[in-house]
Parts: sequence; C-alpha cells; structure tokens
Amino acid sequence: MSSEINSTPTSTTGADAVDEAIAKGIDLDGSPIPSAKLDLYHQVMALEGQRQRSGVSNTMRSRIVRIGAKHISQDELNNMLKNADFAELKEKEIAFYYAGK
Repeated sequence: MSSEINSTPTSTTGADAVDEAIAKGIDLDGSPIPSAKLDLYHQVMALEGQRQRSGVSNTMRSRIVRIGAKHISQDELNNMLKNADFAELKEKEIAFYYAGK
C-alpha cells in the first residue's frame, strides 16, 4: 500500500487555484478528488472546448453576472453593467442569482 502524501495547492484563492487543484487531482483541502468526478469534469470541459463561440462581450457579461452576483448587490451590479455599456440584469438572472438574498 502506498503512503502517498497529498499536498494542497499553493493558493486557495481565485479561479487559478481551482484549475490548479483540478489539474493535480487534489481538492483545496488536500484530499484527492474522486476519479469519477474528474472524469466527468474533463468530459464536459472537452465538449465545451468544441463549442463554437459567437463573441467575447456576451461571455464577459455572463461571467460578470455569474461571479459578480456572489459579491455585489443587485442594484450595484446592475449599475456597473449599465455604466460599462453591458445589458442590465435580466429578470431571469435576478430571479436565479438574487431570489434567496
């Protein structure tokens, strides 16, 4: 039986930390990520990698809304989107990201 020691990623903040952990197959707490979870993740990411893209602005806005909603109030995020010349929050986004807040 191997006495392999898992090491945690060098940082546990930011998206890069998650990508690094996935690449190593080790969760942020140092525990191994089950192979079934890694396999499914890689399968879905391969599909996403083949998807035709139509433009960067829509993807940027989607990421801003998805991540911004975790950190920024609805009114503030909506104003930030508007000031950056993005479309304001849609009703379905408000319902999904802010309904329970």
